[in-house]
Amino acid sequence: MPLRSTTQVTEPERLGQIKLLSGKIIEERRKHVRMTQSQLAAKVGIGVRWLREIESGNPKSTIENHFRCAFALGMAASHLIFPLIFMENDMKFPLQLFLDDPDGVEKRCIQCIGDYYMESIARQFRPNAEPGDPLTAA
Repeated sequence: MPLRSTTQVTEPERLGQIKLLSGKIIEERRKHVRMTQSQLAAKVGIGVRWLREIESGNPKSTIENHFRCAFALGMAASHLIFPLIFMENDMKFPLQLFLDDPDGVEKRCIQCIGDYYMESIARQFRPNAEPGDPLTAA
């Protein structure tokens, strides 16, 4: 099932797309770390059949179980959240980026968010700054 533009889907379809993408990420990471479905299922405390359903993106799977699988594979929440942000913006996310540890990307995103809000706050306290000042540029 190819992912459709998020502007063309209903809420249940969007959740289905999220689970499909999440399942693929979990499956790719599991294979990358050379873990079997049986090993991961045992580590998470679910059956192998249910893990197959998660990896295939079954809409009946819960997001909680997707996160539990991701955490059992040593993945941070960003492994699932970042690709979902791309999907919500109709952008293709290269899964290869998250097969290894994305700590650098995660820290950079946090820094970017912090910088964005610090600039916004600074503009509020500098209403009469010079026109070329990057902190006052809108």
